Amino acid sequence: MDRFAELRAFVAVVENSGFTAAARVSRLPRSTVSRLVMGLEERLNTQLLQRSTRSVATTSTGQVYYERARQVLDDLDEIDLAVTTTSSTPSGHLRISAPLPFQGINFAQTVANFVKVYPDMTVSMDLETRLVDPVSEGYDLIVRIARPDEETNLVDHRIATLKYVTCAAPMYVRKYGMPQTPADLRNHKLIVYANRNRMRNWVYQTANGRVEIKAESAMKTNNMEALMVWVENGLGISVLPEYALRDAFKYKRLVKLLEDYELPKLCLQVIYPPTRHLSSKVRLFTDMVAEEYSAVHF
Repeated sequence: MDRFAELRAFVAVVENSGFTAAARVSRLPRSTVSRLVMGLEERLNTQLLQRSTRSVATTSTGQVYYERARQVLDDLDEIDLAVTTTSSTPSGHLRISAPLPFQGINFAQTVANFVKVYPDMTVSMDLETRLVDPVSEGYDLIVRIARPDEETNLVDHRIATLKYVTCAAPMYVRKYGMPQTPADLRNHKLIVYANRNRMRNWVYQTANGRVEIKAESAMKTNNMEALMVWVENGLGISVLPEYALRDAFKYKRLVKLLEDYELPKLCLQVIYPPTRHLSSKVRLFTDMVAEEYSAVHF
């Protein structure tokens, strides 16, 4: 009985949300994956998975078992790595959550570069606008743009800092005027990034302290590309990452507003669950993200 084969099959089913996808990633017949998982449940005398015609999900016991099994397999990979030669290349599967592509931040290309360098690796990547939990949702790592002071019980590796600016189209400024202070924004049309109805309020640092602008009546979208289109068409004022606006400022499609008032910076981060040992595949992908994006002038 190969208990590690059972663990790998079970983990693959959980991380790929089904037996067929797990078999494809594991390069095993579906019947073999099913047999290994059923054997594991019989040996433990416990149901680990809830099966239906449409989906597979862990039971409460199965979720606990998955998290421990994932750690055991990561530790095993680390042991193997420690005794292999330096010419060895990593293999296995990496599950990633990343933000949607936007103005030079495109993790689909990063994944392509990673697999070219490490051809024995396979990757699944979910592009998300929501915050995800790598532990409960089975991700090896997540890439996100977040506030540097945002508390989490996860491990974060900060890659780059993004500066945000207030901006509008010249046609908007000609029609509605230019705000002189953050408080003036309350009398303007605003366009905000909203993630599943969770808006990011704009917080400015002034000589008299922080000023927070709540844009409840603003136009909203969870897509940064759409937000840029609206701003460039003169529909309102917005806050956007400065690096993404270089051409817009250069060709005068947009102008900066409130330059004397500082906005909080956000960080591009790679985040993963706290473990005793960082698996080689996570470490290598994190290194590639750092190599590709830390040198970019944000």
